[in-house]
Amino acid sequence: MLVETICSAVSAAGLGIAAITAYRKRFLTATRLAAYSLVPVGLVMTGAVGWISGMVFKPVVWAGFGVLGIAWLLFMITRVVERRSGVGTRKERKAAKAAQRDAVAPAASAPSLGAGRPTAAPAAAPAPAAGAARPRKAADEDFSDIEAILKKHGI
Repeated sequence: MLVETICSAVSAAGLGIAAITAYRKRFLTATRLAAYSLVPVGLVMTGAVGWISGMVFKPVVWAGFGVLGIAWLLFMITRVVERRSGVGTRKERKAAKAAQRDAVAPAASAPSLGAGRPTAAPAAAPAPAAGAARPRKAADEDFSDIEAILKKHGI
């Protein structure tokens, strides 16, 4: 009963402030204040306030929230410990070792630079025309920037 009275008083005060705001010709703000002021009365009329106040004032409910908090804390601790130690259980470690031994081509991730090249010597590059604007050295300098970027990314 006390909670319902407090909600009604808050709504009445909010509607009074909305009326003063409307008197000052701020109709949009006054309408928004009136909407916010009617929410507590609506909650009292639907019975939601009685349900919430019954839940908030029971110590068993707060103890339940405490137990849920402890459970969440334990889950987070186990996740942190599992991530720091790498693979979690012995079964997982054994499975990881077996997968490593049973790999079809363990060195397949390393690129082979020699394979795939043609056996014939590549054709000689054509000589630059007499009116070429850039010498060969300038073209090499242009590619040095690209090579630096590729080396930075490990390519």
